[in-house]
Amino acid sequence: MVHVQRMSKTMIKTLRDDPADAETASHKLLVRAGYVRRSSAGVWTWLPLGKKVLENVTRVVREEMDAIGGQEVLLPALLPREPYETSGRWTEYGDQLFRLRDRKGADYLLGPTHEEIFTLTVKDQCTSYKDLPVILYQIQTKYRDEARPRSGVLRGREFQMKDSYSFDTTDEGLAESYRLHRAAYARVFARLGLDHRIVSAVSGAMGGSASEEFLAPAAAGEDTFVDCPSCDYAANTEAVTTVVTPADPAGHGPLEEVDTPDTPTIETLAEHLCVPASATLKNLLVKVDGRITAVGVPGDREVDLGKLGEHLAPAVVELVTAEDFAGRPALVRGYVGPQGLPEDVPYLADPRVAPGTAWITGANKPDTHARNVVCGRDFTVDRYVDVVVVEPGDPCPCCGAGLEIGRAIEVGHIFQLGRKYADAFGLDVLGPQGKPVRVTMGSYGIGVSRAVAALAEQTHDAAGLCWPREVAPADVHVVAAGKAVQTELADAVAARLAEAGVRVLLDDRAGVSPGVKFTDAELIGVPTILVVGRRAADGVVELKDRRTGEKEELPVDEAVSRLTKAVRA
Repeated sequence: MVHVQRMSKTMIKTLRDDPADAETASHKLLVRAGYVRRSSAGVWTWLPLGKKVLENVTRVVREEMDAIGGQEVLLPALLPREPYETSGRWTEYGDQLFRLRDRKGADYLLGPTHEEIFTLTVKDQCTSYKDLPVILYQIQTKYRDEARPRSGVLRGREFQMKDSYSFDTTDEGLAESYRLHRAAYARVFARLGLDHRIVSAVSGAMGGSASEEFLAPAAAGEDTFVDCPSCDYAANTEAVTTVVTPADPAGHGPLEEVDTPDTPTIETLAEHLCVPASATLKNLLVKVDGRITAVGVPGDREVDLGKLGEHLAPAVVELVTAEDFAGRPALVRGYVGPQGLPEDVPYLADPRVAPGTAWITGANKPDTHARNVVCGRDFTVDRYVDVVVVEPGDPCPCCGAGLEIGRAIEVGHIFQLGRKYADAFGLDVLGPQGKPVRVTMGSYGIGVSRAVAALAEQTHDAAGLCWPREVAPADVHVVAAGKAVQTELADAVAARLAEAGVRVLLDDRAGVSPGVKFTDAELIGVPTILVVGRRAADGVVELKDRRTGEKEELPVDEAVSRLTKAVRA
């Protein structure tokens, strides 16, 4: 039986003004509408309305996971150090890991994700190929010590997440588990009413052979992605690939050094030689796990350090400092070129630095550059990585059309992990031939609390939140204008709707003006607002669609019937 939720007895405190530290719409509105309150930096309390929305998102996720055969479990959030030492992630996570020590001196962590513990669970429970495939999932609080938690529940230090893991004996089985999750995620976000894109992604420190993200386009998003207007290609900008045809090196003259005093930057060099920046080769020095490494890109492009970090993960990438040049006379600051680099300095390059292309670049001497420096003739590339900042109009790797760039919120990520964790923990089962078979895994996450914020970002308007019915805290927000006849009719209508299975939020607050009630109804964002107003004595109420603003006056019986059918549809 559905019960009427009365605002007079519910802890809902709305605010007229935005929080001083709020920048995004979801942060402002979820606080103002009484859904969440800040407990500390990056840590949030979910109030009654917010908890209902969070639980509705959780319900949809759970239903779709169950539909593909997922089995729900609940693993501890407080985890021992040893499994994460075995996988290497005790160190790889760095400062993002919440670490603690018990009274006996044993090290623990608060779980950011649970690949290690799920692997050990399956190792304990599954011994034969007949026990597989299996999909296990949980919906649980996760923890990451974000350096700069911001944007409300979009980027917190504590958050709700659904993480699931598939275990198969063959690569074909893993591909099928991945396909099931991909389809389930698409259904989840469609049911939530969340506009989303499925894009190629970089696996990074997670490893594996395939990775895709589910992104919700929004101005507040921290991810950038590309869409091709001419084909179905879409990717996180960190995963965009570049296709370049090698050039013919025969047409280039010999390498020639030129005096270029006071030209340590691409801008000063291009101006001095009267050439476009695109004719020059920019060489950025970084440290990869402490080892100095050079990264080459065309002079008119910038190195995306985040992208570089993802490609080289789990290695730590950082810029060199002035101190790193001390005692390294072969590395001339501002005049580094790939030809003649010390043997202990690897050279990475963007694919645009293709074999046969010629460049103007540093000569590894003060105030000197070299022209006609040809890739493959004068220097070699140790590894190609797509590392430039993607720009609008860059060619699509599939069809060549100019790419479009947008911002989005990552709400889901799926990985084909392969045998990384099975190898680390020796996860084998007895195969059909009686011999051990190494298990292969997939890892799949949905940001449950982040999805709430993403929905708020995508669906709000100038007046407040506009929840899709599937996730809204109620189906109907009943507002009584204030007089006794209106209050009595509002009570009666709310009771009839609840009896019919409609979730009702009833604003029965005494001493609150009709104007404040109407403003709060817009702010809270329930899909339908039912106003008992000036025609209450005639048994007529007003229905208002929160999203479109359309209003219609109807007799009570017809209003109840229409709302009941809408909810059951």
